[in-house]
Amino acid sequence: MIDADVYERARHVLHACREAGFTIATAESCTGGLVAGALTAIPGSSDVVDRGFVTYSNAAKTAMLGVPEETLARFGAVSEETARAMAAGALRVAGTGLAVSITGVAGPGGGSVEKPVGLVHFGVAREDGEMRHREMRFGDLPRDEIRKRSVLVALEMLEEMAG
Repeated sequence: MIDADVYERARHVLHACREAGFTIATAESCTGGLVAGALTAIPGSSDVVDRGFVTYSNAAKTAMLGVPEETLARFGAVSEETARAMAAGALRVAGTGLAVSITGVAGPGGGSVEKPVGLVHFGVAREDGEMRHREMRFGDLPRDEIRKRSVLVALEMLEEMAG
């Protein structure tokens, strides 16, 4: 079910987190739980993966992660501000060492000139207060390709923050 590239990257993330003593929470919108799924595809991942939040709607982002309604109204669901708030909320709610968030436009519809299909924002929060953001513009690719590339970026960011 998980392709070889994603599986290998997930394995590296789990190893890095074990070495650093981190547990992980995920907060996913456009990937719908695929990052958590990739991590939990690895046998023995339960010592690192704590939980995953699939917060597809704005209401879920607010209810489950505490993303302020004002942030969503002002910047939209697909924004740096929302990605950062999602990561911070997942870290706070789960009490893990690391949390990653993903929010974007996977298509094929839903894009706009300002926020086109393939725009994805990522956030990673660490218990020591460090926070990173990345914006990717994958382009008007097929939905599954945007989601796969998003999973790989999220896993890469987790590995970087664990190191």
